[in-house]
Parts: sequence; structure tokens; C-alpha cells
Amino acid sequence: MNKRLVILLCCMAWLAACQRPASGPDPLKLQDPEVVHASVKRLTDVIVYDIFSPPVASRIYAYASLAMYEAARFAEPQYPSLTAQLHDFAPMPAPDPNKQYNFLLAGARAFQVVARKVTFSVDSLKLFEEQLYKHFRSAGIGEEVFNNSIAFGDTIGATILARSARDNYRESRGYPRYTVDRVKGSWQPTPPDYMDAIEPYWNSIRPMIMDSCNQFQPLPANHYDSNTSSRFYTEMMEVYNTGRQLSAEQRAIASFWDCNPYVMHHTGHAMFATKKITPGGHWMGIAAIASRQSKAGYVRTAQTYAFTAVTLLDAFIACWDEKYRSRVIRPQTVINDLIDPRWEPLLQTPPFPEYTSGHSVISSAAAVSLTHLYGDNFAFTDTTEVEYGAGKRSFTSFHQAAEEAAISRLYGGIHYRSAILNGVQQGTALGAYILQQIKVDTGAPLQKGDYSAK
Repeated sequence: MNKRLVILLCCMAWLAACQRPASGPDPLKLQDPEVVHASVKRLTDVIVYDIFSPPVASRIYAYASLAMYEAARFAEPQYPSLTAQLHDFAPMPAPDPNKQYNFLLAGARAFQVVARKVTFSVDSLKLFEEQLYKHFRSAGIGEEVFNNSIAFGDTIGATILARSARDNYRESRGYPRYTVDRVKGSWQPTPPDYMDAIEPYWNSIRPMIMDSCNQFQPLPANHYDSNTSSRFYTEMMEVYNTGRQLSAEQRAIASFWDCNPYVMHHTGHAMFATKKITPGGHWMGIAAIASRQSKAGYVRTAQTYAFTAVTLLDAFIACWDEKYRSRVIRPQTVINDLIDPRWEPLLQTPPFPEYTSGHSVISSAAAVSLTHLYGDNFAFTDTTEVEYGAGKRSFTSFHQAAEEAAISRLYGGIHYRSAILNGVQQGTALGAYILQQIKVDTGAPLQKGDYSAK
């Protein structure tokens, strides 16, 4: 079981026995944002275990987090509905004014209803859900309020899932297998395992905020050109030379932001794999750090996750649309062909086309959203990767973290500079657009940041 959840449940059980006032349950216990954090963390663990690809993981986070928020927000009516501002969602059910609810419990239930439908390892989620219910019951919540809250969470979850059934995800599972273009300079699967292309039809998924998958189409990619004076060749040589003289700090940066959900290791004839968090999961971890550090309540915390998650989903749709349009060849393939057949990048090359850099797009977009919520100079220490063996790093802002995530792909040997810079511009433009379309404020002054490309 997650160590943080164990501590949470033990502390709450002790509070239930020792600190419950005679007049009823401790209100602080029933409003603990750690319930929200623990729910998202368990979902992340399931995503890692089930090896969902980065785009698919972003969809899972989006629907589950929206369900949590849309149920929980009724505890503080000044928080606006997010789904009412997104594409294709039916109006969310409203609580019965004649009934009493615990909206944190309702949000947790809605989250679980959705999470169990969009993942595989449902037994882990069910066990976690049972533990949550024991927590609420031990806090002294009445049976009527408990049942009302569960029923309300069910209706919110069902409404969210109805939209998920219409976003073309199910249909895209049956599309034809991607055919690799053998044209010189077009993307090819890379060693060591030459894996099939991941999510070649992700641009067919219905966006939540964008009008279309290509609304934020970036500048055209550099065309493959083996001429040593060409822009493409120059950028390819930069990847090659950078990889040959990496500093310890550059290696640490690349490793910290690797976020490859499934890395194959080869030792002689032996092979084994390691599972890690996705890039979107990393930014959901940063969202957790920001809300905890700000001592956000459970509604604000749920909003932070939901707003970050829908940003990530649309960013993946925009990026993947470009990847399979331009089909840019990866540095490893070109360098092995033209320069050094034995050269290997520091990081394992992901199995999809190069342009634009996914880390650059989604990190820049997420940084805009989080800056809007928590401010432009929000300093934090990112501990998201500690449990995956990559340590921690400190940043003065979300934008600084996004910039480091972007350049890490050059250090890792898997992206050219133009894919990084243009990816940052693509993600930043998307993030700015999202702020124009979505209201998240609660009447308090909004946090303003610099959303220009950096």
C-alpha cells in the first residue's frame, strides 16, 4: 500500500477514536484533501502497472479527475463547473437540496466509478475504495449521508463516462495497424526492440477544449537532408555531439525527465523491463506538490488535478496530430545511418515519430495552467520521480520546470532542437488558449503569468 495512504488512514483512525467531538464527526477529517491526493496516486500506480501509453494515460487522468471535481465542487458553490465549459459533456447532475451529502466522499466515489472503467487493474482500485469507505465510516459519517453521497458520486461518474464513450477512443482501437513509410528520411522503429508505432490515430480523439486536433499546428519540421550544410543535418550533429560530451548535470536532467512508461533493458541474451511514470503523470505529480504546498482544500485540490489533466489531454492530441503528419525520423536512426552505426542515445527512443517533442508540448501547456492557478514565481521541489530512482530537483517556477523538461530531450538524444523549441511554442499557445476558454477562478484575483514562448 502507498506509504502516504497508510499514514493518512492510521492518523484518521486515531482521530476518530480520540478526537471526535460529542456533537458529531470531526469536520476537518471529512474535508481532508489527502483523500483526493491518495485517489490520484493510486490511479497513477495503476497506470504504471498497466503500462498505459502517455496519450492514453492523459485521457484516464482527465476523465477520472473531472469526475472527482464535478462532485466535490458542490461543497463550495463558488467553484465553476469545468465540464460545462468543455466539448460534448451533458449537464452534470445537481444534488438534491432536500438531502445531506459529504461531497468529498461523493467526489471520491465518482473518481473510482470512472477509474475502474478506464483502466485494467480494477482489483487494486476496489481495495483502495474499500479502505476509503472505512475511513469515512470511522469518522462518524451517518448511514443516510453516506448512501446519499455514494449515489450522487455514481450519477456524476455515469455522466462523465457517457462522454468518454463518445470521444472516439473505442473506435480508434479497431483502426488498421500503422504502416511504416519506407520513404528515405521518414520515421522508422528504433532499436533495441523496434516497437510498433504508439497511438498513430490519437488525433482522432475528440479534444476537450480545442476546436480540432490541428488548431495549434506548429511550424513545419525540417525536412530530412543528408547535405552537411542543411539545417536538418546541423541539428542532427548537435544531438550526436551533445550525447558524446554530456555533463553529469545534463545526464541527471535527462534521467529525471525520462518518464518512459516501459523501458527495455538488454544484457547479453537476457531482457527485462522497468516501468515508470508517464510525462503526464509527472505533471500530475507537480500539481499535487503545488496544491499541498499551498495548503489547498479538497475542492481546490480536485480542481487543480482536473484543470491540469484536461490541459494534458488536449496537448497530447495536438502533439500526436503533428507527429504522424510530419513523421520525422529519430536522431538515432539518422546517426546510425550517416555517422556512427554504434551510437546510442542516453535514453531509449520512444516508439513514435520525433516532431514535435511531446515533453515540450505537454510540459509547456501544463506550466501555463498551473501558473494560472498558483502564480508565476511558485518555487517548489519536484519529488515526483523519487520513487522511480531519479531523485528530486528544485525550480523557481512551473515554466522553469517545463523548460528543463523540454531541453532534457536533447540531452537524452531523442529530439532535435527545433522539435523542442517549436514544441514549447505549440504547448504555450495551447495553454494560453485554454485560459481564454476556461473559467477556473472563484471570485478571487486570478494569478497572472507570462504565457509567451520561451
